[in-house]
Amino acid sequence: METASARISTRCHWWSHTKTVTLIWFISFVLFYSFFHMALQNSSQNYPSSGGITSHSHIPNGERRARLYDKMARDLDDHGAAFLKQGETSQSLLLSDIFTLKDGAVTPVHKAANPPVRANVLYLSPKYSVPISDAVKRIFSPHFDKVIWFQNSSLYHFSMFHASHHISPVPATEDEIEAEATAVRAVAEDLCPLKIVLDRVILTSTGVLLGCWQVISGTDPMTIRAKLRTALPNAPEKQLYDPAILHTSFARLLGHPRASPTVELL
Repeated sequence: METASARISTRCHWWSHTKTVTLIWFISFVLFYSFFHMALQNSSQNYPSSGGITSHSHIPNGERRARLYDKMARDLDDHGAAFLKQGETSQSLLLSDIFTLKDGAVTPVHKAANPPVRANVLYLSPKYSVPISDAVKRIFSPHFDKVIWFQNSSLYHFSMFHASHHISPVPATEDEIEAEATAVRAVAEDLCPLKIVLDRVILTSTGVLLGCWQVISGTDPMTIRAKLRTALPNAPEKQLYDPAILHTSFARLLGHPRASPTVELL
């Protein structure tokens, strides 16, 4: 009996020790999780999403872009085809101020920007821009002859950040502009190449045919703009575009499409 009692005592002691260890580990896990969760909350408060917009901080950048593109796609339905009425552009200019019909083709009217604009853009390689441009022309030319302007494929670009724009001009000397360029180069050297995919093509109420892109890999546009914001502290607080957007102008419509030929049915 003494041997049996010793065994029972040993087992009880082992069971009690195991429960104590388990309880300690459980309490430690709860404390660790609590502190880790608090740290994440503090981090999100101290480092808001780029552009100073915190309301979207919990939304992945790709999802935020998709929602933005959904909203942009509704613009034509919500506001109508303002370009058919010679409405204003995004720069508050009339279409007749920036385009003219010359020798049967729509031609842009080149004017010096006043005040000057200093924009940082990413160019799309001709390897990709030329096939896209060819497709756009092939699809739209038969329907919008003489009332459409096609963006030069060598100038396909993504507007990223403005050091100065028409709404909030920021004057700068030549030395200050050179300093801005140096700061931008430093940012560019620290970025990873973007791998992107064309998500959708939309037509805005002002007649702009836009390509809207999603990011597969590389430095996200929101991160790029946040870095440029830091590098260019004198830039306008209010930028022209949502920090998540990645878009390219393919063409601009200036009038109604050709009337479709009618076919008489016998």
